[in-house]
Amino acid sequence: MLQVWEAILREIYTALKKELLIQPACFETHTRCVTLKIWTWIKNCFEDFPGVWYPNVVKFFMEILTAREPAAHQFSSSIFLISMVLCYVILRPFSKRLYRMTNRVVAELLWSELVWLVDWWAGLKIRIYTDPNTLQFMGKEHALVISNHRSDVDWLVGWILAQRSGCLGSALAVMKNSSKFLPVMGWSMWFSEYVFLERSWARDEARLESGLQQLRDFPQPFWLALFVEGTRFTNTKLLAAQDYAASAGLPIPRNVLIPRTKGFVSAVRNLRSFVPAIYDVTVAVPNDEPSPTMLRLFKRQPSVLHVHIKRHPMTELPNIDEGVAQWCKDVFIAKDNLLDIHQRENTFGEHLYQPMPRPVKPLLVVLGWSSLLTVPAYKLLRYLLGSRQGSVWLTVGIILTTSVMQVFIRFTQSEHSTPARITPARASNGGVEPSISKTTTS
Repeated sequence: MLQVWEAILREIYTALKKELLIQPACFETHTRCVTLKIWTWIKNCFEDFPGVWYPNVVKFFMEILTAREPAAHQFSSSIFLISMVLCYVILRPFSKRLYRMTNRVVAELLWSELVWLVDWWAGLKIRIYTDPNTLQFMGKEHALVISNHRSDVDWLVGWILAQRSGCLGSALAVMKNSSKFLPVMGWSMWFSEYVFLERSWARDEARLESGLQQLRDFPQPFWLALFVEGTRFTNTKLLAAQDYAASAGLPIPRNVLIPRTKGFVSAVRNLRSFVPAIYDVTVAVPNDEPSPTMLRLFKRQPSVLHVHIKRHPMTELPNIDEGVAQWCKDVFIAKDNLLDIHQRENTFGEHLYQPMPRPVKPLLVVLGWSSLLTVPAYKLLRYLLGSRQGSVWLTVGIILTTSVMQVFIRFTQSEHSTPARITPARASNGGVEPSISKTTTS
C-alpha cells in the first residue's frame, strides 16, 4: 500500500509542478517572493529528502482517508484541496463527467467557508435588484456573466450570488494567470476549470477559445464571469479612461472603465451555441457606506453592496463580431447611466428588490468542521508544543499562514493593481477601439 500511495504522490507532484507552479515570472512582486520560498521548500522536501518526506506524506494521506489520527484534520481547506488533487489524478482520466460532479461538491464545501466569512462573520449585506423573469432563470441555465469591476471583493460577490442560486460549485471565471498561484483558493480554481489568461492577446486567444470549448459538455449549470473592463476600478484608472475617450471621440465614462471587447467577442462566439443567456451585473456601493475589502471582512467591519442583474438572451446579440463588440460597449454606456441613477437615488429601484436572506448552509459547513477539528487541533497543538521540533514546525506553519494571508489580502486590493495602459488599436471595421498592453494586471 505504501508503494501505491508513493506512486500517486509522485503523480500529484508532477501534475502540480507542470500545471501550477512553473511560471514564477508572471507573479506580482510581493506574491513571487513568498510563493517562491514555499515552492523551494516543497521542492527540497520532495527531491532532496525523499527517504524522510515520502513516508510522512503517505502517512498523512492515509490518515485523511482512514480518519484515525487527529493530524489528518488540521485544516479543512487542506482536506478539500487534497480531495481535489486526488479526484483530478484518480477520477478525471477515467470520467471527466464524474470528476466534474465530484469536484463541484468539494469546491462548494470549500468556497462556502468564504461565503460564511462574508455573510456570517463580517455581516456584509448584499441587496439584489432584478426582475422576476431573470430571477426564475438564475441557477437553472448556463450563463455568461459580465460585470463592472467596482470593489476588491467582486469575485466574492459572484460566489455569493451563485450560492444563492444553487450553482456555487460550478461558478467559473476568466482570470489573470497569476491568480492560480494563490495557495488553496487559486489552486482550487484551477482544478475547477477556471480560464486563466496572461493579458497578451497573441497568446491568450487560443487559450481562451480552448478553455471555453471545454465547457461544452459541462454536466451542471455554470456561470462564467468575465470582467470586460480588464482591471479593477480606481479613480486613477477612470481619469486615464476619460482622457482616452476624449481623444478618441468616445462617450466619456463617469462610473465605469472602457470595456475591452476582444475577449467578450471571443466568449460569445464560442459559447453562443450552448449558453442561452448573458447576465449583465452592475455592482454599486451605497453613498453612505464604505467600500468592502478583504481586510475589512477579516476585521468584521460590515458594509453594504447593491447588485443589479439583467438577463439578456444570447439570441438578441448580433451575429457578426463587430456588432457583438458594439453591443458590449452599449451595455456599458447603459451601465454608466444606471450608476448615475443609483448615485442620485441610492438604489436601483425598490420595485426590483428581491429579498434573499443569508443561507444557513455555509454556517452549517463551518460549524461542522469546527466540531470535528476543535479537539484534534487542541491535541495537535499540545503535541507540537511538547517537543522542540514540534515547536519549530508550529512556528513555520504560523509564518507561512501569515504570509499567505498577506499575499491574499494584497492580491485583492485595487490600489496595488497595475493601471491599464490603454493604447488605440485599429478595429476590424476601420474604427478605433481600446486595447490593453500585455503588462496589464487587475
